[in-house]
Amino acid sequence: MMEASDLLARRRPLERKYSANPASAQVVFRSRGRVDPEGVACRVETGQGITVTGLHRATGGTGADRSAEDMLLEALVGCAGVTLKAIAAREGIVLDDAQIEAEGDLDFRGSLGIADDAPVGFSAIRLVFRIASDADDATLDALIAATRARCVVFQTLTCVPEIVVARA
Repeated sequence: MMEASDLLARRRPLERKYSANPASAQVVFRSRGRVDPEGVACRVETGQGITVTGLHRATGGTGADRSAEDMLLEALVGCAGVTLKAIAAREGIVLDDAQIEAEGDLDFRGSLGIADDAPVGFSAIRLVFRIASDADDATLDALIAATRARCVVFQTLTCVPEIVVARA
């Protein structure tokens, strides 16, 4: 696990590089998956191996595989957590403990196609920070605001990117 001081030492040269050459900050991320030929699942390649994504129980899934809905909230919590920690380290804010929780409201009638007025996807997501620190409330509120502003997953969810769908 990387320590905050290690992060700062690693980040400074990158910040100088990206400032001098903005194009060098552009990174293309990829994710690949293969639909299971026998089951209703998708095997997704991750940096840590393969994860199997299946249907949520509320749509008839068995619960044996990870649901994409859970993975989306997990990505939000993970991104918010590392962003919070990185900003706290940069600002010199000591976090004795920090917990992040995300929960979302989803009406599966939309994705099942049984109610045209039901949205497909989360209608609301709540992100809650529980932080133990000697920092005052104003500092912690500013830390959370900066986390929201810099968290890639949060910003992607709130500033919907262009998504191109193609068949190769």
